[in-house]
Amino acid sequence: NTDNENIKITTTPKNLYIEAKNELDNSKYEESKIIFQKIIEIFPLTNEAIQSQIMLGFIDYLSLNYENAISSFNKIIQKYPSHKNIDYVYYMRAISYFEQIEKENLDGNNNFQAIKNFNELINKFPDSDYTKDSRQKIIYVKENIAAKHMDIAYFYLEKKKYFAAMSRYQEVINNFSKSKFTAEALYRLVEIYYKLGMIEDAKKTAAVISYNYPKSKWYEYAYKLLNKKKTENKLKIITKIRNLIKLN
Repeated sequence: NTDNENIKITTTPKNLYIEAKNELDNSKYEESKIIFQKIIEIFPLTNEAIQSQIMLGFIDYLSLNYENAISSFNKIIQKYPSHKNIDYVYYMRAISYFEQIEKENLDGNNNFQAIKNFNELINKFPDSDYTKDSRQKIIYVKENIAAKHMDIAYFYLEKKKYFAAMSRYQEVINNFSKSKFTAEALYRLVEIYYKLGMIEDAKKTAAVISYNYPKSKWYEYAYKLLNKKKTENKLKIITKIRNLIKLN
């Protein structure tokens, strides 16, 4: 249209982009969106047009419209896989999942999507400025998942649903072994084995704690628990001997 033709004649995509960024920096999201959209419409083949698409996704992210943001980032990744700032787009897509994990349940998709997307960035762009932070975020997400497994396991333990609790603790041990909850998960297994009378399994698991976490409180607890069993057995033997003496 005529307005667009006039803009094209009187300005450049670079100037418009600077104007849009100024609006964004002043938290005028709607105003900046209008200018970014104009750049895409009037100068579709320019680098500023691609950058404007990225910024529109970023504005959706800032506005907490995560679904729209992820959709925008997906389209940009498909359309411009070799763009100079494409690592940033991968990062923002992962962050859009990451920021949704706080209030969701254990099996919520965002936990796993965040890990998957951060890993994709790390694998594709190992030298990216966003790689270090992505690694840290993955650790956080895994801790978050492990913590939820521990909460559920403890709930089952309190209800004396030992096998249901065991499966959750084993999930932490097998799939989140680097989390801060692993030593406790191992101890809880020792505790369950002890309650179920599976003393050999309790000893084997305690040995794993002893080898991997010798200075932890969970090793101390396991040691005391298993020695308690030895003391109980000694007392039983003494009681039996006393009873035999009484009978004689």
